[in-house]
Amino acid sequence: MDRKEARRKAQELVMKMTIEEKASQLRYDSPGISRLGIPEYNWWNEGLHGVARAGIATVFPQAIGMAASFDEDMVRKIGDIIAEEGRAKYNAASKQDDRDIYKGLTFWAPNVNIFRDPRWGRGHETYGEDPCLTATLGKAYVEGLQGNGETMKAAACAKHFAVHSGPEALRHEFNAEVSQKDMEETYLPAFKALVEDAHVEAVMGAYNCVNGEPCCGSKTLIKNKLRGEWNFEGHFVSDCWAIRDFHENHMVTGTPMQSAAMALNAGCDLNCGNTYLYILNAYHHGMVTEEAITEAAVRLFTTRFMLGLFDGSEYDKIPYSKVECSEHLLIAHKAALESIVLLKNENGILPLKENEIKTLGIIGPNADSRAALIGNYHGTSSEYVTVLEGVRRYVGDEIRIIYSQGCDLFKNKTEPLAQDMDRLSEAVTVAQNSDVIILCLGLDETLEGEEGDTGNSYASGDKEDLQLPLCQRRLMEVVAQTGKPVILCMMAGSDIDLSFAQKHFEGILQLWYPGARGGNAVAEILFGKESPSGKLPVTFYETLSELPSFEDYSMSGRTYRYMKGKAQYPFGYGLTYGKAEVRSVEVVETETGANVFVKVENKGERDICEVLQIYIKCENSIYAVPNPQLCGFCRVKLYKEERKTLQVHIPGEAFTVVDEEGRHIAGGKHYTIYAGFSQPDAKSEELTGMSPVKVEFRKGRLNLRMEKAMKINLDSPVIVF
Repeated sequence: MDRKEARRKAQELVMKMTIEEKASQLRYDSPGISRLGIPEYNWWNEGLHGVARAGIATVFPQAIGMAASFDEDMVRKIGDIIAEEGRAKYNAASKQDDRDIYKGLTFWAPNVNIFRDPRWGRGHETYGEDPCLTATLGKAYVEGLQGNGETMKAAACAKHFAVHSGPEALRHEFNAEVSQKDMEETYLPAFKALVEDAHVEAVMGAYNCVNGEPCCGSKTLIKNKLRGEWNFEGHFVSDCWAIRDFHENHMVTGTPMQSAAMALNAGCDLNCGNTYLYILNAYHHGMVTEEAITEAAVRLFTTRFMLGLFDGSEYDKIPYSKVECSEHLLIAHKAALESIVLLKNENGILPLKENEIKTLGIIGPNADSRAALIGNYHGTSSEYVTVLEGVRRYVGDEIRIIYSQGCDLFKNKTEPLAQDMDRLSEAVTVAQNSDVIILCLGLDETLEGEEGDTGNSYASGDKEDLQLPLCQRRLMEVVAQTGKPVILCMMAGSDIDLSFAQKHFEGILQLWYPGARGGNAVAEILFGKESPSGKLPVTFYETLSELPSFEDYSMSGRTYRYMKGKAQYPFGYGLTYGKAEVRSVEVVETETGANVFVKVENKGERDICEVLQIYIKCENSIYAVPNPQLCGFCRVKLYKEERKTLQVHIPGEAFTVVDEEGRHIAGGKHYTIYAGFSQPDAKSEELTGMSPVKVEFRKGRLNLRMEKAMKINLDSPVIVF
C-alpha cells in the first residue's frame, strides 16, 4: 500500500474518533478503541542489532561492529532479518492477544548520531564517526527493515534527531551549541539520507536542546528542516520522557500541559512517556487545536495501515520457526567475522598454528563473559558462545586449554571475602604454563551505555577516560612480565588506550561486541580459517588531551576529518592475513558526480576480503573539510593472485563544501582523490607500509594526472558498487 492510500484510510478512521480517542492514540502505549475495531498497540520496540527485549532472537554484532565491516549489503540483510523475526514474533504474540511493549513492528532503530567523542557511552550503538559511512549503512538498514513489498515489513526510526552524542549525565538539561556549518557538514547528512533516500518511516528526537530549542519541541528541526526542507512524511516520536524535560530540566516551559502543547505544535506526533496525558487539557485551554491532534493521529495510523495492521499483509504467515533459524545464525556468524579488526600482528603470530601449540592460556574477565558478546539493546539467544567456548570448540582435544578470569571487569576482587586482585596469581600461573596467551579484556554495557537505561541494572553511561579499569591494567602488566606471546582480544564498543598492548603484546584484535555466538567467529579468525577484514569506524586517539571538552560540539580537532595530530589507530585502518594492492586508478566525471575505476590485486598467499576506501580532498576552498574524507567504499573478495577492476561512484555532493551559513556550495574544480585500503594519513602508512594511490582531479577536464598508477584497461570486467 502506498502512502497516499494509507493516509486516505487513516483519515477515514480518525474522523470517526472523538477528540478524546484521538488524543489517546498519541502515546506510545496506545489503547484499543473497541467500537472501531482498533486493537491496542505499543509503539516502543527495539531492534538495534536484532529484535531486542522480546525474548529469543538472533543477536547480531553491536552496530559499531556492523560499521567495522564496511558492508552495506550485510547491514541491509541484517535489517531484513530483524524485520522477518519481528514479524514472526508479532504474528505469534497477536494470536494470543499479547500487545505488550517490545512486541510490535515499529522499531526505534537505527541510531545514526555521529560518534564524535570516544567518551560517549552510547557510541557503540552508532555506525561510527563518519557521515558517509553512517549514512550508507543507515540507509541499508532502513531499506532492509522496511522492505519493498506491498506493505511495509517493519517500520524503522532514525534517532536521535539531531545533535546528540553526550554527555549522558547532562542529556536531560544540556544545550548543544553547534554552528550551521557543523550541523550541515557533520550532524545532519545521515538523517537527510535516511529521510530522502531510504524514506525512513519515523524519526525520534533527542533529549537535549540544540541552540536553545529542545529537540522534541524544535520547530527549527522538525517543521523547518525535517518536514519542510526534506519533505518528511512519516511520524515523529519523542525520546522517552524527553518532553517532561521541557519543564523539569530545560525550563523552557512551566507545566506539563505547556510542554505537551509545545511538542505537538512543533510536530511531535507520538510521546514516548506520559506528558501527552495533558494534551486534552492543553486543547481545552486553547493551547493546541483539534486539527493538530487530528493530524498527529492521522500520521500514526498511516504508519499502521502501511504495515498492514488493519487490512492484513503478505507477512502475516511468517512462522515462529524463522526466529533464530539456522539461516539467520549463519548471517550473524558472517557479520561477526567481518566486524573483527586486526590492529597488530607482529612477526606473523596470527593466525595461530595449531601444530605448534600444546597448551593455550585464555585469560581475562571477558574471556567467558556473555555480557561482552552482546552490547546493549539486545535480545536473548538460545545459545551463547564466549571466546573461551568458541576456541575450545574449535581446537577440540588437539590443544589443552587452561583458563583464568584474572580479575573482575572493574572491581578490585572477584570474591567478596578475598584480598584485592585475588585472581592475579592464578593468571600468572596460567600464563607461565602456556605456549601462547589469549588475553580477553574490555568493557560491557555496565561500563559504557545509556545513562539509566532500563535494560541495564548498573548506571552505565559515559567513560571518564580511555583507560581500562585499573584491575585490568594490572592484569595486562603481570601477563606481559611472563614473557609469553600474547594476543589481546579487546571487547569494547569504543576507543580504548592500547599503548601498553602495542608495546608489549604480539597481536591485537578489536572484537567490539560480536553477538551472542561471537566466540565461534573469534576462534576462526585466531586460527586462520578466516582472515580478518574489519576496519575501524572510529579514530583511536593517543590521549584525550587532543580533543576539545566533551561538552563542546564544535568539530574542530575531532574525528579523522578534523584532527591535527596522529592517531593511535586511524579511522579506516585494519590488517588482513594477506596483501592486497591498488595497481591503478582512473576517475571519470559523470552527470551525478564521478566514477572511480580501481584495479586491485591480491599479492598474498591466501584468499582475503578487503575494504576499498575512496577519499576526497577539496584543494581550493576555504570551506573545505581540513583532511581527506571518505566518499565511497566497497568490500571485495580477492582470491590468491586474483586481479579485479572495481567501480565506485562518488556522489555529486562530495564535490560541494559547506559555508559558515550552512549552505552547500560548489567546492571549486581542484580535488585530490585517494583510493586504497586505508585513509591517506601518515599513521596508516606507518602501520601498513602502504599508502593509497592519489589522483589529481579537476572537474570539467578529462585529462587526469595519476601518481603511482597505470592507466586502466576499461575493457576488462568491472565490478560496480
